[in-house]
Amino acid sequence: MVTLGVGLSACAGVQSALDPAGHEAREVATLFWVMLIGAAVVWTAVIGVAVYASRFKSGPYDDAVGHRVILWGGVAFPTVVLAGLLVYGLGLMPKLREPGEGLRIDVSGEQFWWRVTYRPKDGAAVASANEIRIPVGERVEFALTSPDVIHAFWIPALGGKVDMIPGRVNRLVLKAEKPGVYRGACTEFCGASHALMAFDVRVMEKPAFEAWLKAQSAPPPSAKGQDLFTRHGCGACHQVSGTDAKGEVGPELTRFGDRLTVGAGLLPNTPKNVARFIRETDTLKPRSKMPAYSALSNEDALEIANWLGSLK
Repeated sequence: MVTLGVGLSACAGVQSALDPAGHEAREVATLFWVMLIGAAVVWTAVIGVAVYASRFKSGPYDDAVGHRVILWGGVAFPTVVLAGLLVYGLGLMPKLREPGEGLRIDVSGEQFWWRVTYRPKDGAAVASANEIRIPVGERVEFALTSPDVIHAFWIPALGGKVDMIPGRVNRLVLKAEKPGVYRGACTEFCGASHALMAFDVRVMEKPAFEAWLKAQSAPPPSAKGQDLFTRHGCGACHQVSGTDAKGEVGPELTRFGDRLTVGAGLLPNTPKNVARFIRETDTLKPRSKMPAYSALSNEDALEIANWLGSLK
């Protein structure tokens, strides 16, 4: 019972494909159960024949019986079952590939973080990183690519997985059905910190999402710590709207204080964790392109972290 309970616990949660919170994920989960039932039917039939032949039939079979078993049990039966599963699976494709309803989000998988750009139908583009927000009940189109190696974009609770291939844009349309926070991840090995490349997806009621998106165009307030951020050259790689930080190499930080995590799902977004990430990037996220600022004092790193936390 303990083993069964542990196994079933993996069927729910913010990163479970079997606990769908979106239309596409629900279709994928249904396909899984249908295919599982089909596989169970084939397996049961094969095992049933094997048990009957080994336990309940002591004499030999004649050639005619053997030929019928092979024809009906080995050819016709699995062909019909597998063909039925194939037809059912292919029938889902048109529904899963319907176009979005207005909002497009460009996502670029990079070593080892996520570049995110919102492109609403009416309005200016909004840049972000390592977190995605979408409205509930609306079909949102994702344009997925990568500048370095192959990554894979997957939000199990909302839909299926799509590869992010350099030089190519793949498209995915998702419709979230329940507000909440869900977890996405890169599911294609992409380097030393592949396992440390996750992101949160916040599904919001549409009015709240529209208000949030509109607010992103206003510059964040300045505060103590901004001078240290600029003096140590952080703006060469990171962008913060309304400041001299215009870098595009690393994640965009304009609304960093609103994000749930630091380092693409690595640690909870607290000043202490941000300061630690700044000083220990090389050990927390091996082979990432951000250098570790180990020469920075704890006090200065914490000041920068507090300023970043104020960007909301």
